[in-house]
Amino acid sequence: MKLQLLSRVKNAARRLIPFVSVTVLVLTACWFTTDRAAALYILTDEDDATIVLEQGASVADFSSQMVYIGTNASGFELTLAAGWPVTVLYDGASISTTSRQETVSELLNRVHTVPGPLDMVAVDLQDKGLILTVASDLTYYEHVTESAPYQTEFVNDPTLEAGTQKVVQTGADGICSAVYEVSYSGGERVSRQLVSQEDSTAVDEIVHVGTAPVAAASDPVSAPASGDQVVNVAKNADGSGTLTLASGATLNFGSVKSMTATAYTKGHGGADNCTATGTAVRVGVVAVDKRVIPLGTKLYIVTADGKVTYGMAVAEDTGVSGNIVDLYYDTYQQCIDFGRRAATVYVLN
Repeated sequence: MKLQLLSRVKNAARRLIPFVSVTVLVLTACWFTTDRAAALYILTDEDDATIVLEQGASVADFSSQMVYIGTNASGFELTLAAGWPVTVLYDGASISTTSRQETVSELLNRVHTVPGPLDMVAVDLQDKGLILTVASDLTYYEHVTESAPYQTEFVNDPTLEAGTQKVVQTGADGICSAVYEVSYSGGERVSRQLVSQEDSTAVDEIVHVGTAPVAAASDPVSAPASGDQVVNVAKNADGSGTLTLASGATLNFGSVKSMTATAYTKGHGGADNCTATGTAVRVGVVAVDKRVIPLGTKLYIVTADGKVTYGMAVAEDTGVSGNIVDLYYDTYQQCIDFGRRAATVYVLN
């Protein structure tokens, strides 16, 4: 018989049938002052989905051949059907009995098993009966379905110029199956730790990163230095937005800065083969004031007049002060040709 459960926690409306492995954690503080317990029940159904029935939760009544769940002013009550074999495990001892039409607390009282004030009772429904385990520390495994964000994979592409990127597969978030280990002690949850994630439906985003040497531009004012030209900028109210490039690739940015762009190359002005972060100088590396742009930040740079697209860049070097971005070029002549220009710097996500 399928039973529909309504709960305000994960995996509502799950199935509960007689031959189901169900774990129920019951707080026992007031069991023996009333026939109905002010209890917290944690049930695990046949699909290992967890339902938490907390005090005050609104849930539909349901039943199986072995147990019935009800509520009253003091909380939820678990009632056992008559005629089922029951094994009670407590403090190393094992007691066997047969259930009557009674609550779990009444059965334990009948077999002279009195849980301590910090003890809980795990009720395991098996195909031929029930096992009640009384302990102050209990652990169960919660199986849930949750959102899975996509990951981005960067792949070197020798057919693209260094400093450029191209999205060849757009990422998409999905869902996955996750297992958490949940531990209770003294009637309270003390930990919930991720054990595993699997069966993700997320689609990874694949981005090709150019590694081909950049051909020197004889006239950097009229031709892009290394980047894919921006054909559209879509901005959001918070200053973020999306760049659409001539190749069709798109880039998301978090903010935009208007800066002064200069140019440098190794062997001139004190620059050598190594950046301030220990990487090799190359086209796509820029020097910044790290108080303005943190080192490691990914950027997309074009001149304000749109005539020069430097393209993808990473802030890996220092040596400038203030609102200046210093662009690395392979030759001194390229630096001279570029000179000093107003630039638009997109800070990428």
